[in-house]
Amino acid sequence: MNTLVKILIILVVIMISLGAIIVFTASGTYSLTRFNNLYFLFKSHLWKVLAAIVAMIVCSLIPYDKYRDHSKKLMFFIIAVLVLTFLFAPKVKGASRWIDLGFFQFQPSEAAKVFLIMHLAMMMEKMGDDLKDFNKGFKFPLIWIGIISGLVLIQPNVSTSLIIAITGFALLFAGGARLRHIFGIIFSAGFVMSAAIMLFKHSRERVITFIESLINGGDINIQVKQAKIALGSGGLLGVGLGHSRQSDLFLPESYGDFIFSILGEQMGFVGAVTILFLYLVLFLTCLIIAKKAQDRFGQLLVLGLGFNIIVSAFINAGVVTGLLPTTGITLPFISFGGTSIILFAVSIGIIVNVGRQTVKTTELKIAQVG
Repeated sequence: MNTLVKILIILVVIMISLGAIIVFTASGTYSLTRFNNLYFLFKSHLWKVLAAIVAMIVCSLIPYDKYRDHSKKLMFFIIAVLVLTFLFAPKVKGASRWIDLGFFQFQPSEAAKVFLIMHLAMMMEKMGDDLKDFNKGFKFPLIWIGIISGLVLIQPNVSTSLIIAITGFALLFAGGARLRHIFGIIFSAGFVMSAAIMLFKHSRERVITFIESLINGGDINIQVKQAKIALGSGGLLGVGLGHSRQSDLFLPESYGDFIFSILGEQMGFVGAVTILFLYLVLFLTCLIIAKKAQDRFGQLLVLGLGFNIIVSAFINAGVVTGLLPTTGITLPFISFGGTSIILFAVSIGIIVNVGRQTVKTTELKIAQVG
């Protein structure tokens, strides 16, 4: 196992371990009040962490070229699941995003991001220079991006749909697509996304309150207000692990999408910045692994999966600090949650496999030359 893979695994283990601690300290009061059990949500999180670790190990052992062979099947599968979710899944807070499996609630849009990255990487490797031609290449991956982001958008899940589109365009850019094609589609897609944001009540209200806060200087909503109080009260070094006040029911769902504020309260400005720096190091590690990958598919696969992680992390931090409108994007590896932490772990497992396969191929070539 090479140094890059070790660094990647160490970073993820640190984040998952820290996440478990912060989830426990952030969810204790709510668990005791709601379920009469201080450890209720923490135990639930631990099961999901265990599932994530197992998934990461399994995916690190599966040769990544298998995804190339089955990416289209996975795409048709997830499209069918997204359609069924929209048609039959019960609405939670006005959105049909989850499939209840009894023991676990599964969010198909998280899997859709990973499967789409796999398929786009396969397509762009196969196309080669044809990707520069709109009719011969560019429009085909664009269709898949449009289908997946569109199905997620109508759930409605505007923020995840936006991440899917951003990641897709980032891959197209990395794959060698012409900038004029990318920016032309971004302009059109931006118009459609803006119209969708205004169409759905919850996203419209979030954007309007965000704009009003910029103009009038007020707070976006109660969650962002309490999140800022948490971050501010943390000072430089924090109040210490387990000493959060905002998690005592002042900040709604502090263990979920807004856990970054509890982290900042307990670990201070230094701790919050350190975590963001770790995400940056993780992404840079992915870039190096991608550069060393033995084929174009591996390069684009690692780049897409790594980009999805870092863009999710910084959007989450932007929301918590009030720099972006409120979304439902989790903080990778740290927030309480099931599907997100498992799929992020799957992404790391795949990246680890690419790194391991690269090392094996390099060693084999050296042995043959020797």
